[in-house]
Amino acid sequence: MVTIESLLSHAELPDSPTPRLDAELLLAHVLGKPRSYLHTWPEREVDAAQGARFVADLARRKAGEPVAHILGRQGFWSLELDVAAHTLIPRPDTELLVETVLELLPALPATVLDLGTGTGAIALALASERPAWRVTGVDRVPEAVALAERNRARLKLANARFCQSHWFAALAGQRYRLIVSNPPYIAAGDQHLGEGDLRFEPSSALVAGVDGLDDIRLIIEQAPAHLDAAGWLLLEHGFDQAVAVRGLLVARGFSAVQSRRDLGGHERISLGQWA
Repeated sequence: MVTIESLLSHAELPDSPTPRLDAELLLAHVLGKPRSYLHTWPEREVDAAQGARFVADLARRKAGEPVAHILGRQGFWSLELDVAAHTLIPRPDTELLVETVLELLPALPATVLDLGTGTGAIALALASERPAWRVTGVDRVPEAVALAERNRARLKLANARFCQSHWFAALAGQRYRLIVSNPPYIAAGDQHLGEGDLRFEPSSALVAGVDGLDDIRLIIEQAPAHLDAAGWLLLEHGFDQAVAVRGLLVARGFSAVQSRRDLGGHERISLGQWA
């Protein structure tokens, strides 16, 4: 007899920082149950087909494939989002962008732009919290736009829309009260690109030139042409890039320039207001 507890107790994921959590998420997915079910009914038997599928999924995780890719879903903010290999997996650190945007703007009608939307995580989180806002998400990868739209449709968020654009290229004449982005910001050749989950994510969504700031420079340079008076620009960046990003914002003419720290204490996002 193979039970839930016996499967979990023999699940070995030596290279994972959260082996028990990973195993529980994979088994709950196979069983079609919430994780709480595993703790409530650890003695329940698992049939052969389910056990085999769990072992196969465990092998994929041992090889380094992200849990989110195996499950096809990832939680972000209060949402469950479909994910795919051609987009970044939404991460908890990025929720700081959502929190800060919600602090900056009141719950009144406003237009908001999410650059490099990927799964649509930021745009959909904002749309879910602010029904009066009109939120646009753009991405240069057509498969990402299609994925974001599927997430929008499943979540029934009519105040969000998605379209294909390489940064501002397809947005001529469009202006917004606020622009937010989690762009690529890893330097080419960074050793972390060959480690962990990053090995399975698209380099185009991660790498931005020799110092990791190429896309951030472009966004800061072009954003004022798409911001309303007193509009805000918010950017996620690397843990050691805040000083450089603040400098770019000030040099371009932004005011009220500042950075915010993530749960790990790192300056993770920087922002400024266009006069």
